Amino acid sequence: MNLFEKEELIRQAAEDFEFQGPEALLSWAVERFPNITLACSFGAEDVVLVDMLQKISPKTDIFYLDTNVHFRETYETRDRLQQHYGVEFVQVLPKLTLEEQAQQFGDELWKNAPNQCCNIRKVDPLTDILKNYDAWITGIRRDQAPTRANSKKVEYDVKFGLVKFNPLAGWTSEDVWNYIRSNNIIYNPLHDRNYPSIGCEHCTRPVAVGEDPRAGRWAGFEKTECGLHK
Repeated sequence: MNLFEKEELIRQAAEDFEFQGPEALLSWAVERFPNITLACSFGAEDVVLVDMLQKISPKTDIFYLDTNVHFRETYETRDRLQQHYGVEFVQVLPKLTLEEQAQQFGDELWKNAPNQCCNIRKVDPLTDILKNYDAWITGIRRDQAPTRANSKKVEYDVKFGLVKFNPLAGWTSEDVWNYIRSNNIIYNPLHDRNYPSIGCEHCTRPVAVGEDPRAGRWAGFEKTECGLHK
């Protein structure tokens, strides 16, 4: 398939699935792109996609970026999901350990240069893992942040050079939680403690009533994305 054919396929799929449910898109995605993977951060959207994918294509790879500084509750959610579904999530680690990072760039890099820390512990590892696939699935929703408002359900990821599926792009937070409750899905208990968006332990705080759902990420910095999504 040449670039023009791929672009036309993506454009048509985005149009065809705009008003269809995420399960329909996931089914088409895994059939059309067998070499596909789901990126899982163990947040609310991603545990929904894990559940859907286990029902549709249980052998599809699911990976997570292990920054080594996730909350204890996040690792426990990973373990509970693995046990419940009988799967093994692919662990993707940074090239540098925390000790090596501190030696090269100083202690607590996330406090002084969060973009650099995210590049080392998230973006570079993601770049490496995605080289093994033709497409990936994410839990992006349009109403999560202004930077995500124009996300399509199917798009070409220029940054990483592969097809990107956002099955929940049109869902609201209420849609996500209705699915979790209706299907009794395992989820990160930090969501019950005012953490609507959960990242690394050092860079995530609870969100106050009335604040933007992502206000707890990198508080104090003019930063709203870790660099995984354009």
